[in-house]
Amino acid sequence: MVDISLKKNERQPWPSDPHEEGKGHAPAKLLLIEDDDSLAEEIVEDLRGRGYVVKRASTGPEGLEMARTGEHDLLVMDRMLPGLDGLSVLETLREQGMTMPVLVLSALSAVDDRISGLKAGGDDYLTKPFVMEELAARLEALLRRPIYGRTSMLKLGPLEMDLLERRVRREGREIELLPREFRLLEYMMRRPNTVLTRTMLLEDVWNYRFVPRTNLVDVHIGKLRRKVDKEGDEPLIQSIRGAGFCLRVPE
Repeated sequence: MVDISLKKNERQPWPSDPHEEGKGHAPAKLLLIEDDDSLAEEIVEDLRGRGYVVKRASTGPEGLEMARTGEHDLLVMDRMLPGLDGLSVLETLREQGMTMPVLVLSALSAVDDRISGLKAGGDDYLTKPFVMEELAARLEALLRRPIYGRTSMLKLGPLEMDLLERRVRREGREIELLPREFRLLEYMMRRPNTVLTRTMLLEDVWNYRFVPRTNLVDVHIGKLRRKVDKEGDEPLIQSIRGAGFCLRVPE
């Protein structure tokens, strides 16, 4: 395990630039799970130069144990790991309510492989071989995303979401959601009374790196609305014509 500590100034979560100095930001803490010693050494050395604090694990079980501490701001994980494959590690972390952004590294570049990595809970997927500049750019993009926090409960108006048990209730009524619907509602609950465009939802909920011509968002919003806003309920999920969607919370 490699442990590199760089700076000691206090950190404000999710800095816009993880290697900014002298502006009140401590470095972002990153966990790398990679069994290739040569590649891991290259990644650690490069990210150290960019101002990150890096810890490394070389097996799936070791990485899972280290990630469970919750002390890392970001996780970079190889897909093929000894002892426990990366996607199993990722699924376990998500099931246990760990919300740190995760970038999956893999030599598997087929579309189905990338989709499986994202469905397992990855926030981004980078295929090998890659250049360090692209890895660094993707990490900075993940760190610029809104703070997710480490609370296990979200409460907003009549809605209550348990991130650990993956359960949602509206005024005591249980709402059964599919995994993607759960993630979509979580995203909206963390941004109440905010207009969310289709592009935002495709990029942040579906992890698209481009905006396809699809009604995917509208279909899922429709299904989610029918589950959350039953007949007689005050409508919470609203369509904003020409703009997107919004979760309106009654005062």
